[in-house]
Amino acid sequence: MMFVVNNPAFFLSHRLPIALAAKAQGYDVSVATMDGEAVEAIKGHGLTHYVLPMSRSGMNPLAEIKTLYAIYRLFKIVEPDIVHLVTIKPVLYGGIAARLAGVKGVVSAISGLGFIFTREHKGIDWVRLVTQQLYRYALGHRNSRVIFQNSNDREILGNIGAVRDEQVVMIRGSGVNLEQYAAQPEPPLPITIIFVARLLKDKGLLEYVEAAGMSQRDGKPYRWLVVGNPDPGNPASVTEDEARSWGDRVQWLGERNDIAALYADSHIVVLPSYREGLPKSLVEAAACGRAVITTDVPGCRDAIEAGLTGVLVPVRDARAIYDAVCELAEDTEKRQAMGRAGRALAQDAFDIRKVVQAHLDIYQALER
Repeated sequence: MMFVVNNPAFFLSHRLPIALAAKAQGYDVSVATMDGEAVEAIKGHGLTHYVLPMSRSGMNPLAEIKTLYAIYRLFKIVEPDIVHLVTIKPVLYGGIAARLAGVKGVVSAISGLGFIFTREHKGIDWVRLVTQQLYRYALGHRNSRVIFQNSNDREILGNIGAVRDEQVVMIRGSGVNLEQYAAQPEPPLPITIIFVARLLKDKGLLEYVEAAGMSQRDGKPYRWLVVGNPDPGNPASVTEDEARSWGDRVQWLGERNDIAALYADSHIVVLPSYREGLPKSLVEAAACGRAVITTDVPGCRDAIEAGLTGVLVPVRDARAIYDAVCELAEDTEKRQAMGRAGRALAQDAFDIRKVVQAHLDIYQALER
């Protein structure tokens, strides 16, 4: 079987446990991604890797056709029995290529639909119409499953006739290792708030920084942390100069690989994103027993139990973020109760062992 993912680092962070479990079950597992530093780590896990000419955000028609053809050729040469397609371009191009190449079974993981299905557009939106047609064909394989992380994405693709009911599997996110992300007692004061994501405007980053500025102006003794780096390949990314301009409103830590420890040293996790599939950072926050503040949008609201494990705020609303932070900061009992409920939610819904088994069950069903 073959995983097709745009970014090798994303494969490592979101799909590696599934691939290793499939390998342990006897599958000959390979991975196809664009090139990148994480490729060697993929090979280090004993997985065969193929480099694809793929960009995450490019819209050059010739380059996109080249990517589609490269995936088709790879499927014809390697002849995988099952392909597992993850993120938008691999799902679209890989789904089309799999049908043309005669791949026996296809798994498409919908981890968010992107801005095309949510943007406002006057007149006929030709890009959206073309994208809808691509989804209808890409997801139309007779022996396939489509994994959704939230009900909104499922509804959108169902309404345009791109998925059949018998294809649909609901899996809430990519799972979390409950031992690695363990619940820890809260650290001493001051109250520490943390944002963990790529530095993208559509993650609600600028609203978070604005809320931190409100906190500073009001003289609140809170620490506001930002963890992550700019993503030059994404048009929504801030620049390093913009990040440095935040000054002492927030403490920018850059990209880190000790997220569990950072959550342990924090009191509140904030992700005010505009839309998600189901954000891994909120799943990890729940596992660590931390109260969450996030936006009432698809994906984000699916990652929490509103009022029980966290607080929902309106999108693009820095004042609402700040007010929610102040409420939790000043109510220790409520904040810690949400953290305990978050840990219980992670054990019930996000345990990586359950997520892995759900995927293995899908692969076995496609082999019948």
